[in-house]
Amino acid sequence: MAIIAQASIDQVKAAADMVEVVGARTQLRKVGARWSGRCPFHEERTPSFSVNAVDKLFYCFGCGMKGDLITFVKETEGLDFAGAVEWLAERYRITLAYEEMSPQAEAKRERRARLLSLLEQAAAFYERNLWDSAAGAGAREYLAGRRLAEAVCHEYRLGLSPGGTVLAEKARAKGYSQAELVAAGLVNRRGNDYYAGRLVFPLADARGRVLGFGARRMREDDPIPAKYVNSPEGELFRKGSIVYGLDRARSAITKEDRAVVVEGYTDVLALHQAGLGATVASMGTALTEPQLKELRRLTGHLFLCFDADAAGEAATIRGMELAVRSGFDVRIVPLPSGKDPADAVDGFEARLAASVGYLIHRVQLAPQSQEGFDEVQALIKGAPPGPERDEAARYATDRFGLPVQVAGQSAIVVGEASRKLLGAGDRLERDFLAICAARPDLAERYLGGLDDRHFDNPLHRRLRAHLAGEIEGDEELVGLRAELDATVADEGLDEGVARELVLRLEERLVRRELAELSGEDLARTVELQGVLARIRDALGKVESELR
Repeated sequence: MAIIAQASIDQVKAAADMVEVVGARTQLRKVGARWSGRCPFHEERTPSFSVNAVDKLFYCFGCGMKGDLITFVKETEGLDFAGAVEWLAERYRITLAYEEMSPQAEAKRERRARLLSLLEQAAAFYERNLWDSAAGAGAREYLAGRRLAEAVCHEYRLGLSPGGTVLAEKARAKGYSQAELVAAGLVNRRGNDYYAGRLVFPLADARGRVLGFGARRMREDDPIPAKYVNSPEGELFRKGSIVYGLDRARSAITKEDRAVVVEGYTDVLALHQAGLGATVASMGTALTEPQLKELRRLTGHLFLCFDADAAGEAATIRGMELAVRSGFDVRIVPLPSGKDPADAVDGFEARLAASVGYLIHRVQLAPQSQEGFDEVQALIKGAPPGPERDEAARYATDRFGLPVQVAGQSAIVVGEASRKLLGAGDRLERDFLAICAARPDLAERYLGGLDDRHFDNPLHRRLRAHLAGEIEGDEELVGLRAELDATVADEGLDEGVARELVLRLEERLVRRELAELSGEDLARTVELQGVLARIRDALGKVESELR
C-alpha cells in the first residue's frame, strides 16, 4: 500500500491555514496570541475552544478534545490519517508524493486522479448548462415547481445534460480519451452523453469528490423508460457505497448526533433547504454495509424516512436489520400516505419526534396471523433487553391478542400469588372489571375515565356500563359478575393492580389510534406520543410498587 511521503505531509501542514480550517466549523475571534470560539465537538454557550494558529494546535477546556491540524480534520470529517492529509492537500492544492509505490500502483493512482478530474469538470459543465442556457429553462421550471430554490440547487451542484456529443468533444479537446470517458460513465457505447437531456445530480464521496451522477428524466420522449438512472458501475462509482449528500451533511450529523435518511435526491434538497442539515439519501431504500460504515463514523442514531410502501419492502427491512445489527439506534419516521419527505417538510422536526423504534415498526408491518405472531415473537425474543424491547412486546401483545413471552421481562402482575403475563384482549378487560365488580370504591375511582373504546368484547362493554350505573343488570351480566368475583378472590387482585390495568387499557387505546393515524395528522400524532410517554412513566412507577 502506498504511503504518503513525510515531505508531503510537512508541506500540507505548512500550507494549511489552521484558523481557516477551524473557522469553517465554528466562529473564531482573536484573543491575545490565540483564537477562541465555541467547541465544534460539544454543545456549549460560553466559548472554551482555543486555537494556536502558529503551532496549529487546538484544545477544548470543556470536553478535553485536543490535537493538531490533522487531528482536527480527522475528527470533524470522519477520516483516517491519510484521508485527512489528502483532504487538506486537495483544499490547498498540494500534490502529494507517495513512497513504496510500484509503477503499476503509480499508474493506477494517476488514472484515478484523471478520472476524478474528468468527473469534476463534467459536473461543472452540466451545472453551467442548467443555469446559463436556454435549454435549461424546462429543468429550472421543474425545480421551481418542486419549491427548490436556486441556492440549494447550486449548493448540491445540480446540472443538465445537453445530450449528444458536446461533452465528449470538449473532454477530448482537453486530452481525455474515449476509454476514459467510458470509464467515468459519461458516454454510452456510441459515444453520446450517457444522461441525454436529463437533470443530473452529482454523486460524491464523503470528501466531496464526484464519483458519478444520478439523472432524472425531463422529457416524455426520453428513450430510457426509467425515471432515474445512475452512472454505470465502474472503477470509481459503486452505488451501494455512496450516501448522497453526506459531504454536505457531515458537520450537521456530527453536531446533532443523528442522520435523517431519505430515499431520493430532491428529498435531501428539500429537507436541507428547510433546515434539516443532517439529511442524506441511501441511493434507493435499502441501506448497505458500506453506507452504514460511512454513517457510523459520525453518529449512532438513524431516522429512516421512506414512503409507506417502501418502508415495508423486503429490501428496506433488510437494510434496517443490517443497521440494527451494526449497532445503530434505528427509528422510523411516519409519513402521510402517498407523500414523500419533499412533500412533507413543514414541521418535520415534529415528525422526527413522532418516530417509532425499529421493533415497533416491525410489529406494525407483521400480518395479523399465526405466522405474523410467530415472526414477531422471534424478533422480540432475539432483541437485546431494554425499554424498546419491552415496549414492543406490550404493543405486539395488544395487536395480536396473545402474550408475547420475553425472558426476563416483567409484564402485567396479577397479585403477589399469581405473577403471569396477561394478554391485551379479554384477559386484560376481565381482570380490570373483576376488581371494579368486587370493589365499588375502585369502580367509582377508575371507571369514569373509560368508555366503550377501551373494551373490545361487547359483553365487557355492557358490564362497564352497568358498573358505572349507566344501564341495568340482566342475567348474563349477573353471571359474568359471579365469575369475575371468583377471579378476584382466587388471584388476589387489588388496588395496585387496578391502577396498572387501567393504564394498560389507556396505553392500548393510544397505540391503536397512533397506528391508525400512520402520520396523517401530525399534530395529533405528536400529542399522542406525549400521552404515551406519560402513560409509560406512570406504568414504570406502578410496576416498581408492585414488585
